[in-house]
Amino acid sequence: MADDKTRRNTVDIPAKADPNRCPSHPGELIADLLEDAGKSKMAVAEMLGISRQQFHSVLAGRKPVTPDMAARLGKLFGNGPGLWLRMQANFDAWHAAREVDVSAIPTIKAA
Repeated sequence: MADDKTRRNTVDIPAKADPNRCPSHPGELIADLLEDAGKSKMAVAEMLGISRQQFHSVLAGRKPVTPDMAARLGKLFGNGPGLWLRMQANFDAWHAAREVDVSAIPTIKAA
C-alpha cells in the first residue's frame, strides 16, 4: 500500500517550469524523434513534402513550425498539429516577453 500512496503523491505534484529557461524549439523534439525512428533527415523531408533546406531550418531552430508544417508533422508522427503549434507558441512567447519593450503600455483591468 505504501507504494500506491507514494506513486499517487508523485503523480499529484504538478511540474513547475523554470521561467528563466527557454522552452525547446520544436525542431529539437523532431530531431530526437528522427533519431529514435532511425530515419534520415532527407527521407523525412520527402515524406513531409518539403525541401531538405526547409526541414533543416526547422530542425536548427532558424525557422518556426508554421500551422502548415504542424499539420504535416502531426500526421507524420501521429500526434496531431496541436503539440507542434503549442511548442512553437511557447518558444515564441518566451522570446517575445524578453525582447519586446512593453514598458510604455498600460495594463487595463476589467471592471
